[in-house]
Amino acid sequence: MEDAFRHVLARIPFPILELHPDNGSEFLNYQLVRFLKETIPNLFLSLSRPRHSPALSEAEGNDNRFVEQKNDTLVRHFLGHERFDSVAHTLAINRLYDKMWVYYNFFQPVMRLKEKVYVTDENGSSRTIRRFDTAMTPFDRLCATSAITPHRREQLERLRAQTNPRQLRKGIGNLIDHIVDLPKAVPGKTEDIFLTLIAPLSWQKGEGTSVRLSLDLTRRRISVRLYFRFIANT
Repeated sequence: MEDAFRHVLARIPFPILELHPDNGSEFLNYQLVRFLKETIPNLFLSLSRPRHSPALSEAEGNDNRFVEQKNDTLVRHFLGHERFDSVAHTLAINRLYDKMWVYYNFFQPVMRLKEKVYVTDENGSSRTIRRFDTAMTPFDRLCATSAITPHRREQLERLRAQTNPRQLRKGIGNLIDHIVDLPKAVPGKTEDIFLTLIAPLSWQKGEGTSVRLSLDLTRRRISVRLYFRFIANT
């Protein structure tokens, strides 16, 4: 998770004010809170409430609806429901998303829902009227705000001008074919998951020795207490 967060933070072109993760121990634990406190000192951490579906809790801000809605269009639409479980799969999928973030942020306009009205006619039949705003690319939406600095905007505009969307789309298709053709992991044969990291980890203790990763459920309550202590301090 730390490796992924470092990659995300290096790419996002505006300051991070709040993080709203799922509350599983794989997303919220002592090590993640430590990393965030060291990396983004003024970050506000909010917490999803369990067993509240996005449809029921949208007004309460409980879900990550703007991210969750992309699980289909930007994940399942390209990779389906297959299991990709090898180091080679992970590296290839990372390369795929390195291309997809450019294509969908610069060249794929999207519409945002502005209003949703429930109308009932004289016969008692009801229907929903949805009104959307003007379609814009995510990058153009960002440029319409004050969240991005002129220097960062100029860098991204230069990247967009240098990119051929047709060639980029073709490269995305070729990578998907490559991922599907890769062999699956061999049962009983272990692989070095550290080869999938974008940046190598530096261990504070035991560097150079083998490390066994496991889930320690006894630490969950401790992690939650540390999380709320971190919220109180910020």
